[in-house]
Amino acid sequence: MVSADARSRPACRAGLNAAARAVRFDVPPNWTRPRRRAVRRSAVIGTAIVLLLAVAGYLIYHSFQQVSPSVALAPGCQAGTGPQAISLELDQADIAATIAGVAARHKLPRQAVIIAYAAALQESQLENLDYGDRDSVGVFQQRPSQGWGTASEIENPIYATTRFFAALVDVRDYTRMPVATAAQDVQHSADGAAYGQWTAVAAQLAGYFTGSSPHGVSCWYQAPPKANLAGVVQGLTQTFGPQGRRAIVGSVTTDRSDSREDGSVAVVPGERGSAWTVADWLVANAQTYGISEVRYAGYEWNAADGSMGWQRDTTRKDPPRGSIVAG
Repeated sequence: MVSADARSRPACRAGLNAAARAVRFDVPPNWTRPRRRAVRRSAVIGTAIVLLLAVAGYLIYHSFQQVSPSVALAPGCQAGTGPQAISLELDQADIAATIAGVAARHKLPRQAVIIAYAAALQESQLENLDYGDRDSVGVFQQRPSQGWGTASEIENPIYATTRFFAALVDVRDYTRMPVATAAQDVQHSADGAAYGQWTAVAAQLAGYFTGSSPHGVSCWYQAPPKANLAGVVQGLTQTFGPQGRRAIVGSVTTDRSDSREDGSVAVVPGERGSAWTVADWLVANAQTYGISEVRYAGYEWNAADGSMGWQRDTTRKDPPRGSIVAG
């Protein structure tokens, strides 16, 4: 077969030729040939201009070569890769990971996470606000006057998410109804239909943060030389629940045989079905705890080149089966 490009080339060429023929350069009647000296002078001037432009281009190019490596990429996160990736601020990714983590702790289905994301996107754009309509605060804009808790409690995303899910599971058949309807049955908003506009984005985010689409959450920032591993353990426990053999997060240990300069990493045994949720939580909270790398299931995330996403880990041995390494 002849490709469409090949078929179109003769027509394109004919069109160009026709355009060229349509242009006529009429010579003025009083035009005369310039003297040879004037031609030579014009050629010299033209050559000098070309040389100056070349030198200027060279200097500009090398100035950019020297400056660009020192220009740091602004901290940020994204869920997914390519044109469909969703850009997030670090605090938005933190809250998204928290919502997925609390859902995992309470063994809730992915649909519960989708509903929570739709509500949070509409109410606060996944931000932990200390203000809102009347006395509303927090990521879900819950109101102390309506029995959701004190303002300081609601401004804790783990508490707010736990209360949201506690109300959601009381909605009969919430997994089978439209996202907007389920969210409205929890929120009792003035305009419950507005939650529906976030259904597609919420579903996409839930796929990445619950691990249905693995190694899909990545962040980047300037990491410190050493992570706050004690803070990591505390944050994991607050989000996913107490450590234990049958818990989402097993007993976290510190492995000093790793190749990191300070020799300290956290080895986090994770429940198989929720391990990517835990790994993504570590990435989303990397700046909070100074984490510079996370490894799991043959993949590695690094804060320095986090904008490249998770990469295949081909240089190190895999951590103990089912474990996540962070440090």
